[in-house]
Amino acid sequence: MTSVSPLLKHYHPVIFEMAVRALAEGNSIRAAARIIEVDKDTVCAWLDRAAQHCRLVMLYLWRDLHVLECHLDELWGFVHTKQRHLPFARLYHETYGDAWVWVAFAPVWRLVLAFVIGKRTQQSADLLLDRVLHVTDTHTPFFTSDQLPEYRRALLHAYGVWHQPPRNGNRGRYPKPLLMPPPGLLYAQVVKAREHGRIIQVDSKVVFGDPQAIADKLASLPTSESINTSYIERHNLTQRQSNRRLTRRTNGFSKDLSWFERQLWLSLAYYHLVLPHRRLRRPLPEPEPTRGSGSPRRWQPVTPAMAAKLTDHVWTTTELLSYRVPPRFLDTLPELERLYPPFDETHHGS
Repeated sequence: MTSVSPLLKHYHPVIFEMAVRALAEGNSIRAAARIIEVDKDTVCAWLDRAAQHCRLVMLYLWRDLHVLECHLDELWGFVHTKQRHLPFARLYHETYGDAWVWVAFAPVWRLVLAFVIGKRTQQSADLLLDRVLHVTDTHTPFFTSDQLPEYRRALLHAYGVWHQPPRNGNRGRYPKPLLMPPPGLLYAQVVKAREHGRIIQVDSKVVFGDPQAIADKLASLPTSESINTSYIERHNLTQRQSNRRLTRRTNGFSKDLSWFERQLWLSLAYYHLVLPHRRLRRPLPEPEPTRGSGSPRRWQPVTPAMAAKLTDHVWTTTELLSYRVPPRFLDTLPELERLYPPFDETHHGS
């Protein structure tokens, strides 16, 4: 359902859409302001409103996903100051320094299931898996990650079941209950050996589940034939190219953590709903003529949201910005604040 959204009422729709597209395609706030010929504070206000809207759209659409395979990884970034200069910057704000984007990725659809921006801590890993649990159905995906130890504990936090070990003898207290992986939880790690900063060998290790069950799962998947994290690593490159705040060696980095998150919500909504993915395209039954003297069109463009059956067509930017989230879903937002707290208020120019 599309209509004229309050998001577009206060600005000329074409100019507003161009600014949002410029930001979603990897331009910084100042670059977008120069392209559209408006003040950078105006672009900041547009980014805030667009990100709030994209966040609602994704929270509404991402639910009951039947995920077969899930890759877990972290993407490095920083807010205001790099970690080596942090002792001085932390005098001003504790969120300065390294900001890791924890990502859960469904390779079959090239879809980001959930993400968390935070430090490289167990709390961030636990929140990521809580969000994965929220958007998926009752089926437990096959998980793959690198050797970061936080993932093992986070998977137990989200999917584990409590087990009471037996008492030794008839006297004394029982041992403390333990979180154990359920029989359906399959989790493997990619083990990379490095020498002088270069990867010289890649191996794998089964953490949860039976190795034969994991081999059978891999044989049934349409994507991975072996234990790997290549799909999410390739997606991380896509994010660095399309999100200026993640580009290395740039002056477009975020000065505030909340603006970092705003840009990520906008970039991901644009990536999932507006941008067709070349690897997901489908052959047409019959080639379709194109305008002019071009060759017939042989492929149907498909976005990650289409592959996951969240929508049936490629959205335009106007459709994304005009999409009406049902009021009944807005009434449930207070219940989601534990998983998705609202944005912090920030000043412009960040």
